[in-house]
Formats: sequence, structure tokens, C-alpha cells
Amino acid sequence: MRLIALENCGPGTKLGKSIYNEKGKVLLTKGTELTPPLIKRLRKYNISAVYIEDELSEGIEIVEAIPAELRIEAIGLITEGFHIIADLRSSRHVQGMMKSDRVIRSFQKVFRDIHSYLSSNQQALNLLATTKIHEDYVYTHSLNTSMYTCQLAIENGLPIKSIEEMGLGAMLHDLGKLYIPKEILNKPGKLTGEEFDVVKKHCELGFEILRKIDGLPLSVAHCAFQHHERMDGLGYPRGLTENEIHRFAKLLSVADVFEAVTSSRVYRTAMLPHKGLELLYAGSGTQFESRQVQLFKECIAVYPPGLPVKLNDGRVGIVSKYHFRSAGRPEVRIFRDEEGRNVSPYEIDLTASEHLAVDIVEADALLN
Repeated sequence: MRLIALENCGPGTKLGKSIYNEKGKVLLTKGTELTPPLIKRLRKYNISAVYIEDELSEGIEIVEAIPAELRIEAIGLITEGFHIIADLRSSRHVQGMMKSDRVIRSFQKVFRDIHSYLSSNQQALNLLATTKIHEDYVYTHSLNTSMYTCQLAIENGLPIKSIEEMGLGAMLHDLGKLYIPKEILNKPGKLTGEEFDVVKKHCELGFEILRKIDGLPLSVAHCAFQHHERMDGLGYPRGLTENEIHRFAKLLSVADVFEAVTSSRVYRTAMLPHKGLELLYAGSGTQFESRQVQLFKECIAVYPPGLPVKLNDGRVGIVSKYHFRSAGRPEVRIFRDEEGRNVSPYEIDLTASEHLAVDIVEADALLN
């Protein structure tokens, strides 16, 4: 299967992967033939591209980052857990404390399952593989960010205790957004200065709740407090610099930004992974630690399978397979030659010595 821009989908185009809402409910099943009303519905949710199945991309497999069952379990837990923990802000009674303790243990268990899966499957993370319609972005963002953070922590060689604390911090980093009015969080246009000041309060709000939970490491609360701080001091809420920022927050900030820009929102379409990575590199050494940006590149699928690409010699193809730790050198199924003529598909491996001079210069669902 391959990724194709929604505007290039005509009636009869068959979905190659099911489309879910953030609670795991299937909205459109694999094999569904797209119609103008369905395409209009997808466009309403700012989905700009979908996976389709056809002869050209036959045999190209798109692997989910984690099993669907685990994703559904995690999203359900995050959705319920956020509200239980958030209630502690106005209630400190014993029953509430017991509930929060149970929620934290559940969060720890599901994150351990995620860590176990990611650490035992040596493959780059490809969250583009799951096409989702976001009805409440905060919960899906929290799960995806925890997965990216987990993979980055593994790349750093951190001990399991640190990985679990950081993963829990990543899951809970946006807890404070439950107190931000949805009309501001989901505003289609640009925020006013006053509205942005309201949004920025979510860091401190989350910190104040999490730091009061007995048995929860303070580092988890600092993830909520500092994930928008930047190395150059231009972040918020306190304008911390370099060594003033908690180590966990430095890693989390990389994962948080990448996940945010590569996800569809009501006010913009998603960037493709290589564009999200370019944004991180633009802030490397100033906003983010350079080493963390480089390590992050090694653990994500920069050019995931199914993505149409253009090579520096003019040929156009589809990524058919990526190589772990060689993110920018995938295998490509060529279907258009240097002159723009359609050809019988054939594969080239950009890691092979005879193709080392060949580079990807463009990647876009519109290249189909």
C-alpha cells in the first residue's frame, strides 16, 4: 500500500488501512471505496493523506508502532486517568488519593508494556502508519509522545527506572491542558497574545497537581513543568537555560515537538516525518540538545514505507522498506523514470554501494 494525497483520491479508491478515532473505534475500514461524501468528511478532520491499496504498491507493508489492542488500552487509560488525577486539584480526600494511586499504577503497567514492545522490536517508530481522526488531541498526543520519548530514552542507554519515570512523565506532561478552555486549545486560527498566555499556564497547572501525588517521583512533575523550556532560554514558563532544565524534560521536548507537528490538528495539516525532523534540526544546539536530535533521527522512520519520494536523478518511487539506523537510506520501488515516464516497477536499495550517490530530494503524498 502507499500514501496518497486526499485530493488525488477519486471515487473507487480503496483504503489500504482502517481509519480510527482516538478511542480506537474504526470509522472507515480497510478496503472501503472512497466516495465524494467520505472524502469531504476526511477533509473536515484535516486529514490530508490516506493509505490506499493498489497493484503498484502491492506487497509494501505498513507496520503499526505498537499493537492496536495496546494502543486502545493505553488511550482509554490516559483518557480516564487524566480526569481522575485532575479532580485532585479540588479534592484531597482519602478516596481521591486511593484512586490516583490506582491510576498511577495502571499508567506504569501500560507504559511497561509499551517499553517491552519497543525494546524487543528493533524497528524505527512509524506513527504515520496509524491514520486517526482526533476528537480530543490531548490524549493521543500524550500516548504518542510517551512512545517517542521511550524510544529516545532507549537510544540514550538509560536504566529501566529512568525510562519508566520519563515515560510516565511523557504520558502526563499535558495534564494541565484539561484546565484550558477547549475553544482556545482547538481554535482554528492564530491565538491572540492573551489566549497564548492562557495556554502556557498548562505547564504549571500540571506540575502543581502531579507534585502533590504521594509516591510519584518529582521528575514526573518536572516533565509537565519544563517540557516547553528551551536551551536558549526562550521557552516557558520560567525561561530556563541549558543545565537548569531537567534532563528528562530535554528529551521530552524533542519528542513533544516532533509529535505535535506530525499530527493533524483542527488548525493545520500534519507535517511528514522528514519535515518534522528538519524543524528539530533548525533548533538543534539552540532550542534542543544536538545529541538528542541526532539520536531521535536514528529511532524514527524518517521516510516510512508507502511514502512517495523523488530522487536527485529525477526518478519517482515509493519507499518499500526502511533500514533501522539508516533512516535516510530506505529501499525504493521506482515507478517513474528520469524523464517522468511510467515504467515497470523495480526496487533499488539506497544503502547499496552502487546507489550511494542517489539521494531523496522530495517526499510528498502529492508525488503519486
